[in-house]
Amino acid sequence: MFARDIGIDLGTANVLIHVKGKGIVLNEPSVVALDKNSGKVLAVGEEARRMVGRTPGNIVAIRPLKDGVIADFEVTEAMLKHFINSLNVKGLFSKPRMLICCPTNITSVEQKAIKEAAEKSGGKHVFLEEEPKVAAIGAGMDIFQPSGNMVVDIGGGTTDIAVISMGDIVTASSIKMAGDKFDLEILNYIKKEYKLLIGERTAEDIKIQVATVFPDARHEEISIRGRDMVTGLPRTITVTSKEVEEALRESVSAIVQAAKQVLERTPPELSADIIDRGVIITGGGALLNGLDQLLAEELKVPVFVAENPMDCVAVGTGVMLDNMDKLPKRKLS
Repeated sequence: MFARDIGIDLGTANVLIHVKGKGIVLNEPSVVALDKNSGKVLAVGEEARRMVGRTPGNIVAIRPLKDGVIADFEVTEAMLKHFINSLNVKGLFSKPRMLICCPTNITSVEQKAIKEAAEKSGGKHVFLEEEPKVAAIGAGMDIFQPSGNMVVDIGGGTTDIAVISMGDIVTASSIKMAGDKFDLEILNYIKKEYKLLIGERTAEDIKIQVATVFPDARHEEISIRGRDMVTGLPRTITVTSKEVEEALRESVSAIVQAAKQVLERTPPELSADIIDRGVIITGGGALLNGLDQLLAEELKVPVFVAENPMDCVAVGTGVMLDNMDKLPKRKLS
């Protein structure tokens, strides 16, 4: 039995794994629960995510990736090992080749950390590829033609924006403004306006259920519970879409500005292609209500949300794995 090639979307919020010939076989949150005293891993993925903010003192739920890069090397390695072992992709005598996606502007030290973590978790050859490029392939763009394609990939830790032509990135930008920052902005808004403390999970629920970033695009409300900062007792409040739009305004404008700067640096011929083809948004952030309308209004080009935006990078790794032998090698020594 031979090992299967695997593609990994090593995200700040979720890890998706694509096994060659099988498709996406794993989609789990990037969370690990540890026993602080013994250092033992107690749970990984969804099971660990359920523990966030709800554990006794000796158990900590850690997110080992921050802003698209490894913040805790050992925990990342333990998490990858756990996921890869659960898939049973290793052969009797061989290890799988791995293709891992990373943000566009990470340093060679950060690249090396990702590569080492993957090798220690059982990879034979590890290839790194830039996230927006893989996301564009996963979204169905033909990036190998001599024409401009623009992709905005909004993940948990970073937003990667790139213009791609002939299989490579022409201009790109990566900013540390994405899903996690949106949650934090909502959390801080509730704290400031209502003097109520809520957790990250509640902030994420608000974002998914009522958030919008385009004025008047959504009129919904949600009841949430938290701890009153004055009395220290539990309290329930109602939050509306309009309030969330206000809370997220500044963060989203940073993404709009970064997209404008990438377009400003794009050669005119490719800019003309983008007006024809439009911009594609991928990643979990693409599901944020009104984001496509806001970008279309600000950039003056058509904007589309990819089909299954959260899976685009993992699907793209699958396409690249199928064509691995034809692709230019970007393996790090």
